[in-house]
Amino acid sequence: MKHLYIILFFITCNVLNAQDTISTQNNKFTLYFIGHGTLYINYDGCIIHIDPWSNLADYSALPDADYILITHDHHDHLDFSAISNIIKDETTVIAPEICSSTLKNINQAIYLSNGNKYHASWGELNVVPAYNIQHLRESGKPFHPKGQGNGYVLTIDGTSIYIAGDTEIIPEMNDLKNIDIAFLPMNLPYTMTPEMVAKTAKLIKPKILYPYHFGETDTNELVNLLKDTNIEVRIRKMK
Repeated sequence: MKHLYIILFFITCNVLNAQDTISTQNNKFTLYFIGHGTLYINYDGCIIHIDPWSNLADYSALPDADYILITHDHHDHLDFSAISNIIKDETTVIAPEICSSTLKNINQAIYLSNGNKYHASWGELNVVPAYNIQHLRESGKPFHPKGQGNGYVLTIDGTSIYIAGDTEIIPEMNDLKNIDIAFLPMNLPYTMTPEMVAKTAKLIKPKILYPYHFGETDTNELVNLLKDTNIEVRIRKMK
């Protein structure tokens, strides 16, 4: 057990050290990269956790959440154990309806579908689609069916952050405007190839692109595909 605590201590220290600070109109926020599809944001003391997952960190040692955003119901994105370690009485949990059975005992859960908006203490949240078109299970069903999962666009003090969730390039991305920072998934067969991520980036034109949820995909492929654009590709430990 002592060795387990030591491992979790080092994981948590690495999480706290893996961060980027972004300047906004009047302030700044810090992105903390936990891994896979998981991160959190600290804006002036307000903590926003996205898809917390216990496999990646000791959540009892991380800051309690003011907001928790869940993109969909797969176990690596919806982890009740991680949520229970960071939730407090004032925490707002936002998720798609498909997550309601797992979150049924959380009174603060709000279920939002694609197209909804939510006004938070830190700014505005827009819920956008996240789904597969090409990549299917052996049964012929998509890994992420249309309408079940959410992507999120957070606008914090004038800076927009697109958390795409598990998705491919989809027609609704044409409606995304003025994206400053994008987190795009890059992992076959569940989400996108580097070519698809590059195409998405050229479509929505973020100033900063973080590929995430990328597994064993070679991130250098994406860097090379976008080297002649004005998009800054930042590679962080987001396997």
